[in-house]
Amino acid sequence: MTRENLLGVPPTLLPVEADVLSALDRGEPLTEVVRSYPASSLAWALLADEADAGGQVLPAYAYARVGYHRGLDALRGAGWKGHGPVPWSHEPNRGVLRSLYALRRGAERIGETAEVVRLTEFLRGADPDAISRIDEGE
Repeated sequence: MTRENLLGVPPTLLPVEADVLSALDRGEPLTEVVRSYPASSLAWALLADEADAGGQVLPAYAYARVGYHRGLDALRGAGWKGHGPVPWSHEPNRGVLRSLYALRRGAERIGETAEVVRLTEFLRGADPDAISRIDEGE
């Protein structure tokens, strides 16, 4: 489904994190990837996913919160002004979107309803298909 950008704001496209992707491809433990690349929202999102899968609700939430803030830093560094598209189709954006999703999931698990609503709106504003794409395991 193609969605029209009604705001006229150009999409934010983050740069490729080649070193992070390489470390992940080599199978480095996520904690080591995060230590080596602490600015990577993708690394933090994956660490949050791993903690969540292990039933560690609060650590997963905390990791996702860090990934969210690192993602905001990256978006702002790429010219994002607090609104506008952050397309899932541009693979380097997926770390930020996955961090937002992981934080939303963590907020839901701890009963932080207002945060769930805010993050759902943020994700839909960034890319209306991001939630379903992540739900589908992309």
